[in-house]
Amino acid sequence: MHGPTGRDYARISLACIRIFNGTAAFGAPQAFARRLGTDADAGGAAVHIARMFGIRTILIGVDLMSPDPGIRRHAQKVALLIHVSDTISAASAGLSKQLPVRSAVFATGISAVNVVLAAIAGSER
Repeated sequence: MHGPTGRDYARISLACIRIFNGTAAFGAPQAFARRLGTDADAGGAAVHIARMFGIRTILIGVDLMSPDPGIRRHAQKVALLIHVSDTISAASAGLSKQLPVRSAVFATGISAVNVVLAAIAGSER
């Protein structure tokens, strides 16, 4: 029996980040939306989007921790696509001034780290 690999550590790290961020977004959507520089006090769309982000993020994080290797592989593939999309979206929102620069840099940076973790976790042996 072999011990955990770098791929395992990357997968587990990504799962923990996802579960933490997802729980924050789902449980405190106003604070999450404010962190991204949106008008969370206006409610409505920002809060709804934060909750949608949160539950999606939690579910993928849980799947990354599944004891079933097939579920983990699927979650790793989905996570990579989502993180690439999130990185492009955050960078684009910053460049187009739809997000404040600081928020866009923060979101782009976190998403880029998640891309790297997802790529490592999903890399072939």
